[in-house]
Amino acid sequence: MPELPEVETTVRGLSRVLQGRRLTRVEARREDLRRAFPPDLRQRLTGARVTGLRRRAKYGLIDTDRGDTMIFHLGMSGRWRIAPRELETHDHLLLATDEGLDLALNDPRRFGSVDLMATEEVPAWPPFVALGPEPFDLTPGELKRRLDGRIASIKLMLLDQGIVAGLGNIYVCEALFRAGISPLRKAGSVSLERLRRLVPAIKAVLEEAIAAGGSTLRDYAQPDGELGYFSKRFDVYDREGQPCPCGGTVKRIVQGGRSTWYCPRCQR
Repeated sequence: MPELPEVETTVRGLSRVLQGRRLTRVEARREDLRRAFPPDLRQRLTGARVTGLRRRAKYGLIDTDRGDTMIFHLGMSGRWRIAPRELETHDHLLLATDEGLDLALNDPRRFGSVDLMATEEVPAWPPFVALGPEPFDLTPGELKRRLDGRIASIKLMLLDQGIVAGLGNIYVCEALFRAGISPLRKAGSVSLERLRRLVPAIKAVLEEAIAAGGSTLRDYAQPDGELGYFSKRFDVYDREGQPCPCGGTVKRIVQGGRSTWYCPRCQR
């Protein structure tokens, strides 16, 4: 699934070709993805000028001069294709700009979504209201407050979007490794001292992944078709049985139905 760095990379890629451009064509090639396309999507967006692109958690937002915002989620396999040479079966939403550039939202597994709402109402959208702070806005003290009394593991709590918005399995595994924290620790028992290592580790691993264009896993690619290369730098993710620099061996376990990779020797 595209995680925060992949969505941030996507938004930055789209911004280069959509910012300030007028949408001359908006076409849904099917009725739905995870849920139905907004019935008035074409009417409200055709002719609108894009005034901004941004990200919230794992959602991308496209603002227009009509006071509308299109919110997209890439689901498990979604990606935007810029200037596709020809349409593919899974290009489900098409956009065209006044520069003659075409874009296609491609989603083979159709777990993504597209929503449209008034820009001023975006902060009150129920999925956003339920979100915790962005990782880049997080402080060790704020995380400590949110984890106090939690008996679930620190790994599972970091995946809870109500605790921190946008974190996914890859980058939680990597950040916990860098901070030397066992994914099995009860979240509420993690000391402030350890969180002072963890929060910078979260931010660093996300920043590095964004700079590398995300991680290429299964279907993910940037809007221009380039692959992300952060996967070449994984310390523990998907490295079961491989050596850790500390002399230990990377282990894989399952937590909450998700795989976790860590080093039992140096993560305590």
